[in-house]
Amino acid sequence: MPRRFFRKIAFKRRHMSNQWYMFSFRHLLHDHRLWGIRRRTVVPAFAIGLFIAFMPVPGHTLISVLIALAIRVNIPIAALSTWVSNPLTIGPMCYFGYCLGQKLLGAPLQNFQFDMSWDWITHTFVTIWQPMLLGCVILGAAVAITGYVTLNLLWRLSISDYKKRKQKNRSNRYI
Repeated sequence: MPRRFFRKIAFKRRHMSNQWYMFSFRHLLHDHRLWGIRRRTVVPAFAIGLFIAFMPVPGHTLISVLIALAIRVNIPIAALSTWVSNPLTIGPMCYFGYCLGQKLLGAPLQNFQFDMSWDWITHTFVTIWQPMLLGCVILGAAVAITGYVTLNLLWRLSISDYKKRKQKNRSNRYI
């Protein structure tokens, strides 16, 4: 089931390498592991995307694509799984990361409101970045490990179920 699902939404290597904006990267995109729907490339890519989604930095998709390219895992899955963080979820993700980091570091809890301005970055963010980064790294690692184990388990169960059905069909054919 996971392979069929991912195959439906998978990008095609030839289609992507023929795009004008990919011209300078074509030589990097010929590895079949970057696009293939295999457990060994999809499951780690999914975990990488989940981990990067929790980081409080801009450019999640680009960062996950570069990491996936470096360790030779499925690029589209890594990019798509970063979309767990979106404008609705990034606030609670960073807030829970800050609360976790604050408790672990023993720092005093500061009430703050997010404001997209230079003043907020220079005055408020400077005081909360350490607990927030620590908490986001820990939450990202926990979610990535959970996602890795869960998807790997589902993939293996799906394969074993497929093999059982195939063996049963083979044995019924000769009866």
